[in-house]
Amino acid sequence: SNLNINDVLGNYSLTLIDALDTLAVMGNSSEFQKAVKLVIDTVSFDKDSTVQVFEATIRVLGSLLSAHIIITDSKQPFGDMSIKDYDNELLHLAHDLAVRLLPAFENTKTGIPYPRVNLKKGVPPDSHNETCTAGAGSLLVEFGILSRLLGDSTFEWVARRAVKALWSLRSNNTGLLGNVVNIQTGHWVGKQSGLGAGSDSFYEYLLKSYILFGEKEDLEMFNAAYQNIQNHLRRGREACNEGEGDPPLYVNVNMYTGQLMNTWIDSLQAFFPGLQVLIGDVEDAICLHAFYYAIWKRYGALPERYNWQLQAPDVPFYPLRPELVESTYLLYQATKNPFYLHVGMDILQSLEKYTKAKCGYATLHHVVEKTKEDRMESFFLSETCKYLYLLFDEENPVHKSGNKFMFTTEGHIVSVDERFRNSLWDDILPGDEDSPDKAKPTELKAANFSSNCNRVPDERRYLLPLKSNYMRQIDRMVGLI
Repeated sequence: SNLNINDVLGNYSLTLIDALDTLAVMGNSSEFQKAVKLVIDTVSFDKDSTVQVFEATIRVLGSLLSAHIIITDSKQPFGDMSIKDYDNELLHLAHDLAVRLLPAFENTKTGIPYPRVNLKKGVPPDSHNETCTAGAGSLLVEFGILSRLLGDSTFEWVARRAVKALWSLRSNNTGLLGNVVNIQTGHWVGKQSGLGAGSDSFYEYLLKSYILFGEKEDLEMFNAAYQNIQNHLRRGREACNEGEGDPPLYVNVNMYTGQLMNTWIDSLQAFFPGLQVLIGDVEDAICLHAFYYAIWKRYGALPERYNWQLQAPDVPFYPLRPELVESTYLLYQATKNPFYLHVGMDILQSLEKYTKAKCGYATLHHVVEKTKEDRMESFFLSETCKYLYLLFDEENPVHKSGNKFMFTTEGHIVSVDERFRNSLWDDILPGDEDSPDKAKPTELKAANFSSNCNRVPDERRYLLPLKSNYMRQIDRMVGLI
């Protein structure tokens, strides 16, 4: 029940596994090879541990798959990351873990999985029947990759069934989804629709599943979801960089009525500008990113929840989250505007000044008082550090190798590869009869922007991405001036 100290750790060398591909992206082959061998020799999932299905999937399963793909890549873009006598051990470990997570999908009337599972005993007898939309609906990338690598449709099938079940429960009136659902009845327990905790990666994975697997229905769901988000969650002026009115902001609303439910946003929402970059909605991304950066400048960190009406944190801790860095990195890649290098430098200096501890970097217990907790989440190494490193490393193989890469919601790097586009089981997945006609990339469309995937024009590249009067407006809005 404690948001801050939950059950993600799992007693299975979480940080070691989660950081594997960070070592590869940084080109450190000796440490990567050492860490992989350590995982192969010491990690077992045959443990009496109850874990969150979502966290185990994105942090552990995703990293094992990413490292396996890096080791077996014939091009070796990051330098020689091959492992002598490697016999697909990481893939076998990933398979073993996924099999232990499968009981979460059994005995639910909707196909939406239980949130927790015991790695040895299955679903605990005292399990809740409630789960959040992001937790249940963001398993498709990792489970889909595993299925396609093994040629076994089971994992993708259960993950896809959960996504479709959630999608079918959206409001007839607004098209929005809530944030907490009963997995047996399909009734919404939490009726809040937003972009933050409980919802965030559901939207992210609709798009990323399409990018990776090319399944047309994923894109159709994403386009519809994005349109509904623009229609009901977005407040403020229509254009980011022109016109009168408040800066654009995405708020939390009632899924049935679209009415405002509260006046806070959470730090997880800072991922959304990065997602907007991926669909070409760069202008809107610039505005939203500027809002989170203004909050960062005020506190030297992002509070877990920030009340934009009170101009104060509602939940004051900062667990070294990566979302703002991720959006900064993706905006820099899209615009090449040096402003985002300055943002990255600012974030890096804040982390050094306020969070550095003797044996790593510490969660800030309170962003105003700068008190620390004895805890460093595994995503600090797998995401926050990786995105910061890539922001400044222009020559990194990720940018230079000609390979196309995608990041999972935990920052694990996966090559966008033809082999993930070949579905061996079109006849098995229900509702996929038309999957041979894969959607064309041009079908990707977003509301509220004029140019799809065009870079910001050269004449604007060395100006502030947002006009200075709008920057000042956002600074006033968060109490900076």
